[in-house]
Amino acid sequence: MQLRYAAAQTFEQMLAAAQTSVDLWKAVRAHAKVDDSAVARAESLGGHWHLLVLSEDWCGDAVNVVPVIDELAARAKNFDLRMLQRDLNPDLMDAHLTGKSRSIPVVMAFDEHWTERAWWGPRPVALQEWVLSPEVQALEKPERYKGIRRWFAVDKGRTTVNELLSAIEQGVQRAVGESASTSAA
Repeated sequence: MQLRYAAAQTFEQMLAAAQTSVDLWKAVRAHAKVDDSAVARAESLGGHWHLLVLSEDWCGDAVNVVPVIDELAARAKNFDLRMLQRDLNPDLMDAHLTGKSRSIPVVMAFDEHWTERAWWGPRPVALQEWVLSPEVQALEKPERYKGIRRWFAVDKGRTTVNELLSAIEQGVQRAVGESASTSAA
């Protein structure tokens, strides 16, 4: 995984190669903010964390999520981020499905030993529940997407960052538990 990660694009490289929604990607990234408390929480995880994002430039969820995660990686001293295209990496995508769907973005968190400890995606839980509700599913697609964009605009990435950090924290706790059981055996 380490070689694959090293060959993956940075956010800036992805943006330079993007063909869809380039202005929107740039605007969201320019306004992405991560609270100091979230940065401190990320840094308190210890070790070094490699975030690998599966995405595509046409994805509306990714354009709202990935710039904020890139800001977290830019600010937290122990985080870095790389991106791979979903469609060119079906093995990774199929290992991180949401149900049967190849929904993106997917953010995988690898520790300093390149062990995957957590993954998150494709949307914050509350937004996904709203999107899947019968009332919202009954809406025409443009109205549904307008509501999604509004949700992201109000939330400003806070829920995404919180859920990603919670997933990594849970992965760390599982690793500690596995290590304790191995040493006790």
